Amino acid sequence: MTFVSLFVTSFVIALSGAMMPGPLLTATISESVKRGPAAGPLIMSGHALLEGVLVAALIAGVAPLLQRDMFFVLVSFGGALILAWMAYGMFRSLPHLRIEWGDERGLVSHSSDDVALNGVGRPMKIGILLSLANPYWVVWWATIGLGLVARSQKAGLLGVLIFFLGHQAADFAWYTIVSTAVGKGRRFFSDRIYRGIIAVSALVLIGFAVYFGWSGAERLLL
Repeated sequence: MTFVSLFVTSFVIALSGAMMPGPLLTATISESVKRGPAAGPLIMSGHALLEGVLVAALIAGVAPLLQRDMFFVLVSFGGALILAWMAYGMFRSLPHLRIEWGDERGLVSHSSDDVALNGVGRPMKIGILLSLANPYWVVWWATIGLGLVARSQKAGLLGVLIFFLGHQAADFAWYTIVSTAVGKGRRFFSDRIYRGIIAVSALVLIGFAVYFGWSGAERLLL
């Protein structure tokens, strides 16, 4: 397999997964209302950092651990708690949420008790936490991802790097499109619409929390 075909294959497979609805997409939409188009790339930066560590771990031979049922159960329950905690925080902030337009950068503040929106730490942490919270993300890397890593290893470390870059290019491309679409239209949002988006996002996260928790319980009882 040539380096070009390796990159394209990785890009297409990753894009098909990135376009599926999930907690990361939900968080990207809600964060894009607050931060604008930068939200998607920032969230994906955290996601990419974690995936880089995971790829290194797969190469080091931790795949058997990730494939164990008990690991899936623990990730499912832990993920459910993380998502429920995030949803609770979003619901708690609803009464204080507001949109204030100032200079050309757009949104100045949205909540009296939130951190400064210009910081990059929060969205990167969201990218890391929501990836860890999804047991099916771990399963994908322990199965499909592991196979792709093994295939790319035939071309050496450069092959693994190209595979990884193709995978991340797909994630960044899709989530940048989403955050740009939402971010560019945020000036048309009223406080009511803004709060509605956050409320719906929180409900979706609760739905994923229930689904992940149920998946873990089901696997535990098998």
